[in-house]
Amino acid sequence: MSEETRSETYAELASVGPYGVRPGHALITMVEPHPGHEYAYNRWYEDDHYYAGAMAMPWMYAGRRWVATRELQELRGPEKSAVARPVTAGCYLSTYWITEGRYDDHMRWTVGINKRLNRDARVHQERTHVFTAFQDHVATVYRDGAAGPRDFHALDHPYAGLILQVIDAEGPAERDALLDRLRSRELPRRLAGSPAAMVTVFRPTPLPGDRMTYVKQVEGVDTRLTLLWFLEHDPRACWPDHFTDLETLVTPDGEAPGGRVELVAPFIPTIPGTDRYVDELR
Repeated sequence: MSEETRSETYAELASVGPYGVRPGHALITMVEPHPGHEYAYNRWYEDDHYYAGAMAMPWMYAGRRWVATRELQELRGPEKSAVARPVTAGCYLSTYWITEGRYDDHMRWTVGINKRLNRDARVHQERTHVFTAFQDHVATVYRDGAAGPRDFHALDHPYAGLILQVIDAEGPAERDALLDRLRSRELPRRLAGSPAAMVTVFRPTPLPGDRMTYVKQVEGVDTRLTLLWFLEHDPRACWPDHFTDLETLVTPDGEAPGGRVELVAPFIPTIPGTDRYVDELR
């Protein structure tokens, strides 16, 4: 394909299809660098992969990296998690927003570029994907109504912390009912007066068959919800007063369906261009 033809193709693709700013989809990926490779992993991901393997791709328009020091890892629950084994596994978290309606287009590109990165030896192998999934956005609940940053600002606004919460329902119908309950009752109640400004809620989508072999297929596609709590304060400072009981968020209430909280994990943002916190992971 000639350079002129490639340029024309880019212009054609940009002129059609959705191009809003709503985060219709997300990539949420929690990774554990292997012991002894923490610094190398951090520099590879931050200096190369965050850009070449994510932000440079079409329709992925916002991203942020987060880290869990050992002190933060020890705040996690439940002890027996279906997501992280042990529950402290996965000290780095990356979150990315994808334009609504562009998931398929983005996925075609991401599979292609990651195959190329592998061929070119630009993938750090000394790591384990603990929880990696593309997800569809299903709700955002705000503490302050129309005031403050919106969900499409969330990965650029300087939030001081984030909580990843993973919930499993008994089945697809129970998940739908649980989502309604969370959106209308539980999340507004928990956000009121808390240091969390918003909660974004997602449901996972299956990865394509030609995904990278080191990323396992997504579990709980029909039953799982993923919540991201965006905090205005460091979670270490506000954890005891606000978040120690997040596992009770989905306790059955009368005829309202419940669920199982499989992970509650607090993080703080990384500081790009530095190795800050790497020596606090173990």
